[in-house]
Amino acid sequence: MILQKSIDMNTFSRIVSLVLGLVVFSNVNGQNSPGMKSLTAGQIIEKIIKNTNAATIPNTVDVIKEGDPETVVTGIVTSMFATMEILEQAVAMRCNLLIVHEPLYYNHLDETRHLKNDPVYLEKKKFIEENKLVVWRFHDYIHSMWPDGIESGMVVKLGWKAYTLPGSTNQFVIPETDLGSLLAYLKEIFPAAAFYVIGKPEMKLSRVVLSAGAPGSEAHFAILRNNDVDVVLAGEVPQWETYEYMRDAVAQNRKKAIIFLGHVNSEEAGMMYCADWLRGFIGNIPVKFVESGPAYWSY
Repeated sequence: MILQKSIDMNTFSRIVSLVLGLVVFSNVNGQNSPGMKSLTAGQIIEKIIKNTNAATIPNTVDVIKEGDPETVVTGIVTSMFATMEILEQAVAMRCNLLIVHEPLYYNHLDETRHLKNDPVYLEKKKFIEENKLVVWRFHDYIHSMWPDGIESGMVVKLGWKAYTLPGSTNQFVIPETDLGSLLAYLKEIFPAAAFYVIGKPEMKLSRVVLSAGAPGSEAHFAILRNNDVDVVLAGEVPQWETYEYMRDAVAQNRKKAIIFLGHVNSEEAGMMYCADWLRGFIGNIPVKFVESGPAYWSY
């Protein structure tokens, strides 16, 4: 009787282990499991736009750049760019929907007429097609969220949530410091980055505005004219525009400074925020953030 009871318990344990294994397998692969509703890329994109609570944006760049919207999604990667490296990592992770903030083919509207015989473009396009990937740009709608999704991620990256002005995600009043010390702090956050700076290192400051991405020099000028702004953390702009404006401003002894972080550094944390946000309403599909980083290195 004792032996029979032991055999029964062992059998029971094996059955329990098998059932638990099947449950775990089902949870991991739920999007393809029988009886589990599969979601296509088009359905997920529609769901994302709805959850931004933004008004419909006419002529938006937030469209599928490559791929079939009817593709059943096995996993999602969010990133700043769909670089070759990001595409390869997505395939390795069994993720076939890439949600990126910036263009796929090197210009804002992803025009490719001038690239039709270009070997770099053709190889990238071939890789996407052969691996049945879907690339969707998430630019206009994430910026139209409240609060702005990109800026929300940058607030976390900068560690300035406690210093954010009420009702804002890009205006801060930090403890008084000087420009040199602020740069040292930013270097800790972006250790591999090199910044372009216009301003006096000893200048005292506390009021900072983030102007992420590339909003243009007119937007920079408007911020810098504000008497309640000491420093602008900018993404990028042609060097013959805001750079020269600020050179003159400093020469006139105006208490202003600007720090160019680079386009990617000024926005990429927003796509990490995007991944966390997506996990809140997209179930049974893995969502992973992959850092693309800047395209260049500094010497």
